Amino acid sequence: MPKVPFLAAIFVIVLFVHDAAAQVTPPTFRDCSDCPEMVSLPGGTFTMGVPAGEEEREGVPVSMRGRSEPQLRVSIAPGLAMSRNAVTVGEFATFVAATGHSPGSGCWGVANTGASYEYLEAATLNWRNPGFPQKDDYPVVCVSWADALAYTRWLSQTTGKPYRLPSEAEWEFAARAGTATARYWGDAPTAACAFGNVADLTLAEAQQRDRRPQFTFRCTDRHVYTAPVGTFRPNAFGLYDMLGNVWQWVEDCVNPDLHGQPADGRPRLTGDCDNRSMRGGSWSHLPWYVRAGNRVQGTAVDRYNFTGIRVVRDR
Repeated sequence: MPKVPFLAAIFVIVLFVHDAAAQVTPPTFRDCSDCPEMVSLPGGTFTMGVPAGEEEREGVPVSMRGRSEPQLRVSIAPGLAMSRNAVTVGEFATFVAATGHSPGSGCWGVANTGASYEYLEAATLNWRNPGFPQKDDYPVVCVSWADALAYTRWLSQTTGKPYRLPSEAEWEFAARAGTATARYWGDAPTAACAFGNVADLTLAEAQQRDRRPQFTFRCTDRHVYTAPVGTFRPNAFGLYDMLGNVWQWVEDCVNPDLHGQPADGRPRLTGDCDNRSMRGGSWSHLPWYVRAGNRVQGTAVDRYNFTGIRVVRDR
């Protein structure tokens, strides 16, 4: 048997352990047959927000910089569970059938204008018809923050467990999954299509969008609109589509930056509460949007065909 240098042997062992750990699937559970599949998250302390230079490197417009500053250390207690995927059309349909909840019509969509895009509201769009085909295993869209809140309350009543929307800090902790880069697969956007449904070359060709890197991820994910949940690779916590596919409503009221953010991960419920935060990016948004630390907002009563729901269950 050939001899292996000592340092090389250590490297091989460490690499093997790392790869083995990467293959471990976190245990999941459901509190009812039609409830979302949940993943128990580890506790930990992480750095929330983005470091100096990230927004400039990513091409964030100057007028939109500074929302994810200053960086701060936030601790998340162990025992929190998060849905493995965004809530699906089928899961949301079960809630609607059980409660009679009516999200109503009227939903904002993205209108392509060539090198850029704008948002337009269409009275005919709704969660059943968001402007493109959806099946039961696709993430529900055209749901407002108020609709998302009603869904979590139904889950709580149905299961007897404390479900709710995640806070911004909990969402970012879960999305980063121990990483500190712009995306949980690294800083480079070129690997995006292995991990998420993003504004890629598939979308650019279908809608004749600008293919330059500032407008389009330079890869192919084979989906023009939403993709079935769990299609792409998960992050290290076993969560799918934390970046891309659909934005996800979180609990927090809107504030201009991270000053005053609770250090224990609680949602920030002061500020502009007519608007609520969204995280994660979507199938239609520019690459600079799709980052773990990026913060955007939406009107709490409005619906968007690129925004859905992810839930957490308290300890």
